[in-house]
Amino acid sequence: MGYRYDHLHLRSRDAVAAARFYGEVLGARETAREGGERPSRIVLDLGGMTMFIEQAPDGIAPAAVPPHRGIEHIGLGVEDIEAAVADLAARGIPLVSGITDVRPGLRIAFFEGPDGVRIEILQRG
Repeated sequence: MGYRYDHLHLRSRDAVAAARFYGEVLGARETAREGGERPSRIVLDLGGMTMFIEQAPDGIAPAAVPPHRGIEHIGLGVEDIEAAVADLAARGIPLVSGITDVRPGLRIAFFEGPDGVRIEILQRG
């Protein structure tokens, strides 16, 4: 039995706005869209990771406040964490936690994306 990564699936209160965020802020590229003006699903390629953003039906509860069980965050590698943090700040996106030197060769920072999705940026090396 072999398993391989296929996709990450998110539900959003506004799939169009969420897809725009991932595209404008993180450089994701839209590869497909299902539905009309208010799509039921938008498919993105985020650095080789397939991401489905589904329009959540009304009444779906918001994301749990971290820390919580389940998927904790999305981790995205960057070449220059200080430049990435500066870019986020210039876009008005506040960090949840500033740059932290976890150990030699690993620096991380967190910010919040749409619908309470926590996103880690990390620099290795």
